Amino acid sequence: MSGAASTGNIQLLGDTLAKAKAENRAALIAYLPAGFPTVDGGIAAVKAAFDGGADIVEVGLPHSDPVLDGPVIQTADDIALRGGVKIADVMRTVREAHEATGKPVLVMTYWNPIDRYGVERFTEELAAAGGAGCILPDLPVQESALWREHADKHGLATVFVVAPSSKDARLATITAAGSGFVYAASLMGVTGTRASVGAEAADLVRRTRATSDLPVCVGLGVSNAAQAKEVAGFADGVIVGSAFVKRMLDADGEAAGLAAVRELAAELAEGVRRLS
Repeated sequence: MSGAASTGNIQLLGDTLAKAKAENRAALIAYLPAGFPTVDGGIAAVKAAFDGGADIVEVGLPHSDPVLDGPVIQTADDIALRGGVKIADVMRTVREAHEATGKPVLVMTYWNPIDRYGVERFTEELAAAGGAGCILPDLPVQESALWREHADKHGLATVFVVAPSSKDARLATITAAGSGFVYAASLMGVTGTRASVGAEAADLVRRTRATSDLPVCVGLGVSNAAQAKEVAGFADGVIVGSAFVKRMLDADGEAAGLAAVRELAAELAEGVRRLS
């Protein structure tokens, strides 16, 4: 494209996380898939999450083989895909949500759709939409140079995912390549009791911080204010996805779904601010 390259909002993302830290609290990061229940409904849901108190929202790019997502998000993705959601709709979701709120909006996506769409085109359009960056759960760091080159050029964060199984040397490699924040993934209720998983997540945050000054945000199956408070005790951000999607799936109609999203965001926002 001719003219100056579009610049994304990595700075806004960094400022938002720094502001939460200055307020002695964790940031609340909500996840909602684009196109669910419809494109317009999905945009309204992102705005509702912000209205309720989310600091940052991740917009999911629905994928037909979401290997890392649980059944709740898979159900929402299926609805979005059956509705014909396209990457253009994801970009529109980012644009309208950011323009309406002035807050940072990221895209969470598997690598395959970006690869097919074209890295240069995807980063250019995401930056033009006011996006803050991308969370790329299945892109190996060693294969990420092309993506990072274009993301850096357009002012977009590259958020990589680390897991409790990641060894310390591997964590250092991942955090050195990433920007914005580090997404620490742990599966609450899958390995042993919830308490042990919380301890595992806290340990992962500690190990990740030892390799980097980037904020570390935890996606941990958090679904209520008490769990948000627990994670906020050791992480820079608390990421909540399935709980928002489940509220919308369970709601009787779109208006009720939006109210439920707003209500949950408010509860979680209180949780990440509640001092012990």
